[in-house]
Amino acid sequence: MPWDRNQMAARAAEELEDGMYVNLGIGIPTLVANYVGDKDITLQSENGMLGMGPFPFEGEEDPDLINAGKQTITELRRTSYFDSATSFGMIRGGKIAAAILGAMEVAENGDLANWMIPGKLVKGMGGAMDLVAGVGRVVVVMDHTNKHGDSKVLRECTLPLTGKGVVDRIITNLGVLDVVEGGLKIVETAEGVTEDELRAATEATIV
Repeated sequence: MPWDRNQMAARAAEELEDGMYVNLGIGIPTLVANYVGDKDITLQSENGMLGMGPFPFEGEEDPDLINAGKQTITELRRTSYFDSATSFGMIRGGKIAAAILGAMEVAENGDLANWMIPGKLVKGMGGAMDLVAGVGRVVVVMDHTNKHGDSKVLRECTLPLTGKGVVDRIITNLGVLDVVEGGLKIVETAEGVTEDELRAATEATIV
């Protein structure tokens, strides 16, 4: 069976190592905070928070504590707060080791499209463009296909790009792929998903 959202987030959490400062994007990546476990990871939210905790239990929400996606979160003993300029100074200054982001499309050369669909309401580009330019490693977490069954892992992106050649690893509900010379390399498949099934759902070149 393909991974569900929580299983994808748990797999993405395996990418994190002790001592890392990590930014979590909107959508499935926000769930990664629930799976950090005992690792010494500091999560950064671009709206001005360093040391983001997991989601609160029902009834324990604090409406003043939110992530970049406006979801209520928790703080840690070491949490610090700052303005947006300081937050983006961390990102643009290379202080954040990795970003785990959602995506609408990813190309085989690592191009990323995750900020707008032409013709739909666009509230702004958010922090994604800064993140992909400033962090050391970019991991994308998304469904492998859209609601029509079309691949979102493409030879070339069709939507406006967030960044060119910026993605290092793709984690989908079908498995894990790395961006390598000449295309994508299968790292692993979700339990119960065959390599042939993953290939069939992928438009991009698999080497």
